[in-house]
Amino acid sequence: MNQSVVNVEVGDRLIGKGEPVYIIAEIGINHNGSLELAKKLIDGAAFAGADAVKFQKRTPELCVPREQWDVERDTPWGRMTYIEYKHKIEFGYDAYAEIDEYCRQRGIAWFASCWDEPSVSFIEAFAPPLHKAASASLTDFPLLRAMRATGKPLMLSSGMSEMVEIETAVATLTPDNLLLAHSTSAYPCPVDNLNLRMIHTLQRRYPTIPIGYSGHEVGLAPTWAAVAMGATFVERHITLDRAMWGSDQAASVEIMGLHHMVRNIRDIEQSLGDGVKRVYACELSARSKLRRVVSTNGHGREAVKG
Repeated sequence: MNQSVVNVEVGDRLIGKGEPVYIIAEIGINHNGSLELAKKLIDGAAFAGADAVKFQKRTPELCVPREQWDVERDTPWGRMTYIEYKHKIEFGYDAYAEIDEYCRQRGIAWFASCWDEPSVSFIEAFAPPLHKAASASLTDFPLLRAMRATGKPLMLSSGMSEMVEIETAVATLTPDNLLLAHSTSAYPCPVDNLNLRMIHTLQRRYPTIPIGYSGHEVGLAPTWAAVAMGATFVERHITLDRAMWGSDQAASVEIMGLHHMVRNIRDIEQSLGDGVKRVYACELSARSKLRRVVSTNGHGREAVKG
């Protein structure tokens, strides 16, 4: 039986074969707890032409191991315990309500990677178009089931995972309304660890699931290559300045880089074509001037100019 990708409806868009690549600008925690900075990143993503921005949502007490709570660290707000820091960079309901309204004004979708079940319920209050399971959550089946129970499309990232773990997650969730991103979880990721051919491996293994790419490399070329290889969605972290404080800033794309990335993705989409050889109108003048032997397409003898 010949199976083909089943496109997934995400808000007012479809993700899958024959559709424009869905481009996700991940803000993540690069806002450093600042709503003003988050809005500037949303502005940048909208300017660049991204389809969506993505945040991360955690309940610190559920996501931080207990032995790390009281470990002190230096932060932009002074020295504090790790659990205090994790609370410092989490937005509450009022902040996300403002983000929700701001994204509506800017005409860009938003959603979040939820790292625990209460965070799924929290984000659901804002009616996101889909949910995202981070690579670290691929084996967290209670969390995956909580996302699945919302009825929204679910995007899985496959970094830090063996193939059997990917297969187990997909089998547990079933392929319907599922999206799967190839990823390598290093920040930034060395280019020789990106293994982009995994995109083709996942396409062959899951012919009905839209396959995408979540990149953490420095530079843009591998993301463009992923699109040329058939990635139906791409995700890159964004920042205002890669030198800013924060664990993900160095593996992020600055706004003008994001603009460049989006523009070239759209050019790549148009350039790929359909694989059917034809003579284009733009070639006719050169064909007339430069071809010495004129073909008759097999219907008679060729004519020699001159």
